[in-house]
Amino acid sequence: MERYHGWADERFGAVADAFARNFTDFPELGAAVAVYAGGRKVVDLWGGVADERTGRAWERDTVVPIFSCTKGIVSVCVHLLAQEGRLDLDAPVSRYWPGFARNGKEAITCRMVLGHRAGVPVLDETLSFAEIAAWTPVIRAIEEQKPLWEPDTAYEYHGHVFGFLLGEVIRRVTGLTPGAYFREAVGDPLRLRAWIALPEQEMDGRAWLAEAEGRPAMPGPEHLLTRMVTMNGALAFPGLDEPHGWNDPALLGVELPGAGGTASASGLAGLYAAAVTGVEGRERLLTPDTVTDAVREVSSGTGYLGFDAGVRWGSGFLLDSSFRPMLGRRSFGNDGAGGQFAFGDDEFGVGFAYLANRMVGHGDDRANRLITALRECLAR
Repeated sequence: MERYHGWADERFGAVADAFARNFTDFPELGAAVAVYAGGRKVVDLWGGVADERTGRAWERDTVVPIFSCTKGIVSVCVHLLAQEGRLDLDAPVSRYWPGFARNGKEAITCRMVLGHRAGVPVLDETLSFAEIAAWTPVIRAIEEQKPLWEPDTAYEYHGHVFGFLLGEVIRRVTGLTPGAYFREAVGDPLRLRAWIALPEQEMDGRAWLAEAEGRPAMPGPEHLLTRMVTMNGALAFPGLDEPHGWNDPALLGVELPGAGGTASASGLAGLYAAAVTGVEGRERLLTPDTVTDAVREVSSGTGYLGFDAGVRWGSGFLLDSSFRPMLGRRSFGNDGAGGQFAFGDDEFGVGFAYLANRMVGHGDDRANRLITALRECLAR
């Protein structure tokens, strides 16, 4: 059986070999990897099954839910607005959103949110799915929320609040919700297959998520981590056969800018390539100074929940670390709960994305193997 379709430039053959081995060494179902180097696509591979229920094959343009890789899309938009002088990352959020300045949040900046330091990783209020889909009730709940810790004194992953909080800043600055702004400013001009809120016409062709056997269950509903990823139970995680889970068109079709994006591997790699080198003859989206600002470490070490997994955060992005090895000091990206990972690096001129529909969980080394192979290719 053919392990994959597509192509890789001769210099990047090791990435193709690693992609094929993933289908042997892991319970891979369907997957894709894309790499840009110097603004040119050098790897475009896909293989396996997009929908285990029907046996439908993964195609070149197949899209799949990308979970928190969505945060990378939002963060690129935030940095683009800062670069244009429309947003000051170190100014209080309330400069753009006056109603935010209450209940101890007056001094919170966009930088604190980008670095997961704002103290609002979850909401106290329990909203219904309909209220979450309506956007405004979430914004009102954020306005009323008191920080769990004094802002900027600790950090912890901000889950969905990250996307809604920064998304509302984007909306206040541009007049567009984050998904609409992304498509207008970046996605549509570059024809990227990546969305926050999947269009109806794309629903039937998307990959259907499946879990690997033995994947660890989530903690109980009162645990902070579970509250983060389910918005206090309104969303099912991963909920692959449940309403308001990550296979449900009702969820994928609304704007969940912290984790509700959908993309193809080429679309997501193309976003990072556009950011660091430019693609299709266009200038790069983010200047060297903007990338320097984004990759300056903001958070690391033991988080609010008492764990130190080796994570390093810049402003909105994971940085190269033992937790997520990339290429070096100017690598920045985000990962997703299903094993997805995408990043850019302007020192190496690379945009990379690996997407899959089998959620493996602990010990998932699929993306890391591909990046190791990519690193070796670039060293030649």
